[in-house]
Amino acid sequence: MHLRLRLRTLIPLLLTFASWPASGADWKAADGPLMTRWAKEVGPDNALPEYPRPQMVRTDWKNLNGLWQLSFGKEGDSPPIGKDLDQQILVPFPVESALSGVMKHSDRLWYRRTFEVPKEWEGRRVLLHFGAVDWEATVFVNGQELGTHKGGYDGFRFDITDALKPDAANEVIVRVFDPTDAGTQPRGKQVLKPGGIYYTPTTGIWQTVWIEPVAPTHIESLKLSTDLALNTVSVAPFGLNDRDDRNAPIERTVTATVFDGERELVQTTGLGESMPLKIPEPKLWTPETPFLYGLKVEVKEGGKVVDAVGSYFGMRSIEVSPDEKEVNRIKLNGKPIFQVGPLDQGFWPDGLYTAPTDEALRYDIEITKKFGYNMTRKHVKVEPARWYYWCDKLGLLVWQDMPSGDRSINPDQPDIVRTPESAHQYEVELKAMIDGLRNHPSIITWVTFNEGWGQFDTKRIAEWAESYDPTRLVDAVSGWADRAGVGDMHDLHNYPRPAAPPLEPRRAGVLGEFGGLALGVDGHTWQKEIWGYQGTASADELTRKYERLLREGWDMKDAQGLNALVYTQITDVETEANGLLTYDRAIIKLDIERAAAVNRGDVSKIPVPYTVVPTSRENGLAWRYSTEKPSANWAATDFDDASWKQGPGVLGTEGTPGARVRTTWNTPDVYARRTFDLPEINPAYLLLNVLHDEDAEIYLNGVLAASVKGYTSSYDEIPISPEARATLKPGKNLFAVHCHQTAGGQSIDVGLIELKAAAR
Repeated sequence: MHLRLRLRTLIPLLLTFASWPASGADWKAADGPLMTRWAKEVGPDNALPEYPRPQMVRTDWKNLNGLWQLSFGKEGDSPPIGKDLDQQILVPFPVESALSGVMKHSDRLWYRRTFEVPKEWEGRRVLLHFGAVDWEATVFVNGQELGTHKGGYDGFRFDITDALKPDAANEVIVRVFDPTDAGTQPRGKQVLKPGGIYYTPTTGIWQTVWIEPVAPTHIESLKLSTDLALNTVSVAPFGLNDRDDRNAPIERTVTATVFDGERELVQTTGLGESMPLKIPEPKLWTPETPFLYGLKVEVKEGGKVVDAVGSYFGMRSIEVSPDEKEVNRIKLNGKPIFQVGPLDQGFWPDGLYTAPTDEALRYDIEITKKFGYNMTRKHVKVEPARWYYWCDKLGLLVWQDMPSGDRSINPDQPDIVRTPESAHQYEVELKAMIDGLRNHPSIITWVTFNEGWGQFDTKRIAEWAESYDPTRLVDAVSGWADRAGVGDMHDLHNYPRPAAPPLEPRRAGVLGEFGGLALGVDGHTWQKEIWGYQGTASADELTRKYERLLREGWDMKDAQGLNALVYTQITDVETEANGLLTYDRAIIKLDIERAAAVNRGDVSKIPVPYTVVPTSRENGLAWRYSTEKPSANWAATDFDDASWKQGPGVLGTEGTPGARVRTTWNTPDVYARRTFDLPEINPAYLLLNVLHDEDAEIYLNGVLAASVKGYTSSYDEIPISPEARATLKPGKNLFAVHCHQTAGGQSIDVGLIELKAAAR
């Protein structure tokens, strides 16, 4: 149990400036466009009160979350030492978030508050910790500048002991600068003008701030490495001083003790170097059995304990190696594991980068598990340590993206050339991410680049990551821009339907993104306008289409050597409505039991499509078409289209994704007709099979069968209206299609399929 120490009452006459934080009675969250159910639990007295670092726990600490003073700044401002600021903010929620109480953006901020150091800490060093500040933070304590940290995703600390005032309130000031996408620093999907797949920025303090006392000799960090071949865990403490203040050698020992629950399992004592401990009959960590060993590390000087931290670890291995058919497989603890999971962007409507509560943070992991997933891809964002703790504890494999920065490029072009400063900052933050997260057993993959976004020196970066952390896999680039052929995976992106990379002699094939089925839910959207890769009309349609996509993906496991499926995505994010849950986590959009079954591989009852009337995907079928608006009865069976042009499908422009174009159509509109023979079949089981870019109306025998919006990059099954279905008959029938295009590629093609159950 962690001890939370409260601020002591100050005597105002002893203060040199006003004590802060003030009472939270007048604080309230801003009126955000959408809030989660946890938002009502958040206030100045309970803003993320949990100890923030579960793998290096000290019992003495003080949480500095809560109300801070705030002001917007400009370049060149002097620190407001001893001066009240004109606003207040609830830390650790970013200034743009509703839960901050501010919900405004500025690229330069000043934070200020005061705090007391408990009397019991006298004689010890005091550390000031920041879980994360986006992006550049300069810290002042009692007017003394302690240093500047650059990096929006990693924790940092300062020893503030020499700047403290005894028996008085101490002032901390933080200067923040964050250029968002006006700069080249790692930032993920944060942009100044959000829309589509890019979202509201996070500026300033967005993870817990705390202080804790330590001895002059203390552990700064731990490196935990497990080896299943030897059944060992190696414990390496870092940051221990070799000499005391008198420059004399220290008689120091370090003791590491491993626990199975409350039972002490094994112990070793050393001088502070890496210490291996043999684990008898180890219990392996898996998503199904996420067993965690407890760990206590103590530092002794002259036989007296001067520092102690609590931690944990899991025994597991991860590798890529061939199966019995010489197909490369990802193997957990030596056994192939087919990974199925969502893309997880880690945004919240009320807290943006910051979850409103620890319970909310845990909920995202729990619901992912309830969906039958065994992994998740943390997409171009790094989470607080407690998020990974819940993955460790509840059993969820993690692919961890490095947040992207610099500028996005065409994936067909070569790597960009970053400035030396931009390249250096990326590599500094990549190393900091790995250092900060490397002890979490749930993380099995580092993703160094996403889709060519700021991608540079791919081979060198991937090989560095592989050598720096050989205990994990490296996905050098997820999607579209596999230029160097390096890393442990060949990672493909394909929307909406799944696809598999070709088999390779060294790497494992994975599908890093697919799906993107969208469904807006009234009352649970960020704004009225929503966006998605492919729309659905109802929860039933979403469930049906989801089952079909996942069945196709599972079929690729054996047929094409696929190792993983990453579905876009677990929740909606702002205007993007591709989530299985709404952005506020209030509504599960599809049948979770059916989704969980197919996610686990129970796909035998999921129907598969059989072609009844072919499209032009394989062979170009003749269409009559016109780019001029015809008469009103153009879709009727008795309309005379003899004067129209004729050409083989697909109609469209070369290079349109998913389209094998054989006849060029490059005007805003096209009207097309073709007859087809329908065999003796029950029309009740038929669906349209449509490729469209963009909006299209499809008629059967002169009756509107379906209207579709937007575009697809693969063929999609569309229900037929009852009125049009009733016109279908054995023998000759007619397709008539109108497609409208506004920008980009364009294509149109139509056929008919029947869904039938087929056992695996």
